[in-house]
Amino acid sequence: MTVDYISSPQAHDLKSGYAQCVAVSSHTRTVYVSGQIPVRPDGSLPETFVEQAEQAWANVEAQLNAAGLGMVNIVRHTTYLSDRKYRAENSAVRRKVLNPYEPALTVIIAGIFDEAWLLEIEAVATE
Repeated sequence: MTVDYISSPQAHDLKSGYAQCVAVSSHTRTVYVSGQIPVRPDGSLPETFVEQAEQAWANVEAQLNAAGLGMVNIVRHTTYLSDRKYRAENSAVRRKVLNPYEPALTVIIAGIFDEAWLLEIEAVATE
């Protein structure tokens, strides 16, 4: 698989730890990870936003691992935040978890299915 990170000089580039455009070629399989919630395998819910974000990413990674892939294979993800106030913490956790990879992304402020969940993350990965 070949991944090219693209940023057009004709568009605004935020330089924010993610790619404006990702081109994937020579891949053999695409995996779509449904929205992962911040619930631990034992059913408990972390209290803080950072803990919930780390858990949601751990759940994304667990699904990818079950498919024989890893975080390096993510080419795009969407994060749904329950409130805009979590924006900076979300960015910090994402950068820590995905470093040095910078897949394409979208962050949406939305009502989450369960009010106790502060975020949900879905991903697309290729190999």
